[in-house]
Amino acid sequence: MANSPTRAAQSALVSLLALIVLCVAWEIWLAPLHPGAGALALKAVPLALAVRGVARRNLYTLQWASMLVLCYLAEGVVRAMNEGPPVRTMAGLEIIFSLVFFLNVLAYVGPFKRAARAARSRASAAEH
Repeated sequence: MANSPTRAAQSALVSLLALIVLCVAWEIWLAPLHPGAGALALKAVPLALAVRGVARRNLYTLQWASMLVLCYLAEGVVRAMNEGPPVRTMAGLEIIFSLVFFLNVLAYVGPFKRAARAARSRASAAEH
């Protein structure tokens, strides 16, 4: 059975991929801002740049991607509050996928951060 950090990393990857698919489908087919606004699907490119590092569980990538995804969370909140029903559904999904990614990254990275902090504390104590 997989341990909790492994599940968190897997869930982070799945939610990141779901967010990418949602961004592209939303802006091209499901509820584009206006006809011919498919270029807005390019908002998925920064997320796509993180996929390889997230899949490899690279801590640096996970950290910057967790900060990046907060922009998508903010967009989802703004669009959910200001747009009509079809867009509200997409915005709700964007909020969910963003939050799932962010929280799972925190769950995965947290133990590494705590271990690094403890190692620094031990090293500092050994110097004195």
